[in-house]
Amino acid sequence: MYVSFKTSESVQISLKDEETPIQHYLRQPKRLVKAIADPRLMKQISDDLFELKMRPINFMEMYHFQPIVLLKVWSGSNGSVYLKSEGCQIKGIDYINRRFSLKLKGILDAQEVEGETTLSGQADLEVGVELPAALMLTPKPFLEVAGNQLLKSVLVRIKQKLVTQLIQDYRTWASQEIQLKPQLKPMSSSELSPDLGF
Repeated sequence: MYVSFKTSESVQISLKDEETPIQHYLRQPKRLVKAIADPRLMKQISDDLFELKMRPINFMEMYHFQPIVLLKVWSGSNGSVYLKSEGCQIKGIDYINRRFSLKLKGILDAQEVEGETTLSGQADLEVGVELPAALMLTPKPFLEVAGNQLLKSVLVRIKQKLVTQLIQDYRTWASQEIQLKPQLKPMSSSELSPDLGF
């Protein structure tokens, strides 16, 4: 029996801009991925492609497995950040690995109004799987409820990291940017060139 699960999660965060606006931070997808993923479970494949090991999943107390997602993350010309799954494999159960599909897509962008910035985002997650024989007698609606709740918990975890770790990382990055800027000091009159006519 083939079943599919779908869920969506949106987020809206208001924040006061640092000296360097968050739009500049969002142009660095690698930093954003590091802020919401455990660095020990992430591997960068190319500039915009990342391999993410999700936390192990326990489905119906019967199946324990770990999805490994290939995630593309890139910035648009308007400052928005997009993410999209490019592939997935299941570690732990070979049967499910051969009969499993995962689609994840999301967007995060920043809108500025009167000095205050609002980060808005949405992620959509869809999973399809051909169930093992042991679950064939389980009513399909029951399986769908369990599967949708499981997916929801995955997106809620990502949302919580966005709200806390991403904002914290942005503030750290913004303060480092200020320190890296060259400090301009006023020139004394003796340093001015006579060619300027002073």
